Amino acid sequence: MLLTKAWEAYKAEKRIEGFSPHTLNAYHLQANLLIRHFEDINTHFITTQGIKDYLAASSERLKPSSLAHRIRFIRSLFRWLHEEGHIPINPAAKIKEPKVGKRIPKFLTEREIEHLREACQTSMEKALFEFMFSTGCRIGEIVSLDRNCINWSNRSAIVKGKGDKEREVYFNIRCDIWLKRYIQERMDVDRSLFVTERDPHRMSIAQMRYVIKRISKRAGIDKTIHPHQLRHSYATHLLNNGAPLDVIQSLLGHEKSETTRIYAQLSGRLRQEFYRKYF
Repeated sequence: MLLTKAWEAYKAEKRIEGFSPHTLNAYHLQANLLIRHFEDINTHFITTQGIKDYLAASSERLKPSSLAHRIRFIRSLFRWLHEEGHIPINPAAKIKEPKVGKRIPKFLTEREIEHLREACQTSMEKALFEFMFSTGCRIGEIVSLDRNCINWSNRSAIVKGKGDKEREVYFNIRCDIWLKRYIQERMDVDRSLFVTERDPHRMSIAQMRYVIKRISKRAGIDKTIHPHQLRHSYATHLLNNGAPLDVIQSLLGHEKSETTRIYAQLSGRLRQEFYRKYF
């Protein structure tokens, strides 16, 4: 099977399995780079050494985390080819990822959250900011939400997370007030929960990022602010207020508990209290 045909077949399979468009787009980039390097050869002729040479050429300009992402794609592609019987031997089976040190997620302090809150000017900005912070949702989960996904009676929403898995998230009274005001002020009939300011239609991930960037610029916070920091800040807020890690895991939609445990390393108020209590 030619490499281009292998990629198309693999992509179709993963789309059926429920891989998100974001993941498939990231894999598409990796596939293009792989095809550019090996050209459109038969996958039978790709060897372990050939893959290692390709990765070695990439390693000089890539961060370990980016190189690890590239290796995960290659391993996934060739494992699928082998399991489907398209190649007799998996040349990527013994390719290992580089060791990547675990980083403590960057979060915002309560003071910074208040500065951002005060920097919001329109009801849309206030509603979007409060929804991001009080639900801890990924930006991709918020983008796909419709108005009818909101349950106003208990201030909750059903979102689709990674792997197309649904979960219920909750928002606070402050978010409830601004979200209702934002929707009431809108003159459009678009079903999307958040729409663009001009020619209203569903807001994209890039447009949401721009709104948060615009708010942070007004707030005058001396560091780069991105939407995922609000998710980290949400988790930190829960942790500092005594929420168990398994509850935080459920609210964030983490499949593995290890992903959530990294928040236990955060130097928040809770750790300071334990230190003073036991030392």
